[in-house]
Amino acid sequence: MPRGHALRMGRRCLPGHYYLVTVVTADRSPYFLDFTRGCAAARAFSQPSVCQHATTWAYVVMPDHVHWLLALEGDLSQAVKLYKSYVSLAVGKPIWQRGFHDRLIREEEGVRDTARYIVANPLRAGLVNQIGDHSFWDARWLTPDADDQVVV
Repeated sequence: MPRGHALRMGRRCLPGHYYLVTVVTADRSPYFLDFTRGCAAARAFSQPSVCQHATTWAYVVMPDHVHWLLALEGDLSQAVKLYKSYVSLAVGKPIWQRGFHDRLIREEEGVRDTARYIVANPLRAGLVNQIGDHSFWDARWLTPDADDQVVV
């Protein structure tokens, strides 16, 4: 099987489950300190090509990486590939390290706790004094029509 189609050793691609995905910029360059690039990274989560493989529950765009909590609907590697491709095209150049880190969210960990961890990342990193001061984050529970019943 070609390497590009192989899952990382131990990676499971389970549609219907929740994952925390982290993608990192090449050389950990802080590309997303630039507001336009940060907007592109945030906008990518709503792109139809990305949405066909995953539903975004929460994300945060940090200066040199992105955390993404998703409910998998298709192929995990394809969802990440499409996300990274959209952002690279929007900013006009490839900006990502190869690959990504993922973690299957287990029932006992809780999806909401993971979402809270994600959106508080800028606060813990000392980028802002309060979460609302960071421009590039979202969590599904902030919208009035969000489904409050999360099944893991």
